[in-house]
Amino acid sequence: MKPSIVAYKALPSELLDKLKKRFTVTSFDNVDDNNRAEFIQALQQAEGMIGSGLNVDSALLDHAPKLRAISTISAGYDNFDVNTLTERKIVLMHTPDALTDTVADTIMALVLASARRIVNVAERVKAGEWTTSVDESWFGCDVHHKTMGIIGLGRIGSALAQRAHFGFGMKIVYNTRSRNTEAEDRFNAIHMELDKLLATADFVCLILPLNDQTHHLINAERLALMKPSAFFINAGRGPVVDEAALIHALKKGKIAGAGLDVFEKEPIAPDSPLLSMPNVVAVPHIGSATFEARYAMAETAVNNLLAAMSDSIEGNCVNPQILN
Repeated sequence: MKPSIVAYKALPSELLDKLKKRFTVTSFDNVDDNNRAEFIQALQQAEGMIGSGLNVDSALLDHAPKLRAISTISAGYDNFDVNTLTERKIVLMHTPDALTDTVADTIMALVLASARRIVNVAERVKAGEWTTSVDESWFGCDVHHKTMGIIGLGRIGSALAQRAHFGFGMKIVYNTRSRNTEAEDRFNAIHMELDKLLATADFVCLILPLNDQTHHLINAERLALMKPSAFFINAGRGPVVDEAALIHALKKGKIAGAGLDVFEKEPIAPDSPLLSMPNVVAVPHIGSATFEARYAMAETAVNNLLAAMSDSIEGNCVNPQILN
């Protein structure tokens, strides 16, 4: 008998067929109140899971006594109780490489859109305000040759640094727990303490996961360190930033603007002050939202699950300590 797995996110048909050759698959396009009971029932026999967007905690895992492996179609895994998974010897796989370039492109787009006020001026054109040569009320600021500060210089941060340094001649300063000597060699990147980076950079780009150490890392005190001409870009996780403090800083002109792909609560509330500010570019967590990247993520997740279920893991494992 084939092992049972549950797919809790729609997969491309050819990837779903690939799983069906090896497993008995119970698939859901998504999990919501209408099908949660059916999903919970399917978990009873499941040895594997694959999907995204679901909070996986001990309460859910109690319904999956046979579970051996989970493959998330994402790079981030803050919605998983990793400690509980590890205690229960359940392998968690993720897709850290499949979206690197796509997310770096998104961040660079937010930098450009924020600096050149692309969204605001486009809306003014659509509203019929462009009736003569543009004056200073339409102006933005240059990106080239400015200083980009990257908080979290991992795969995505390095891909962003490559675009900024070689494409726009930007100076790169960065903050990480450990030095990235490769980035220092390739981009002449300079490691800085966080507070100094915030005071130095023209564009502060945050690319950090959410955990106990990073929650509200960027707060009122740290935002106050930024230059009034600087822009804040967040494409990591929303709760890494104290959103109320960010709103205050933007309202008071303590920073020039923000480009945001993530928020403390998603979807963002329609009445959020961020959505009415002309100096804010807000997009709906689209960092990896291209056809190519999402397919690559799904394909990687399928291959990750196949590897985990056959005890042939070579990478992409969040909790490799249990493999021994």
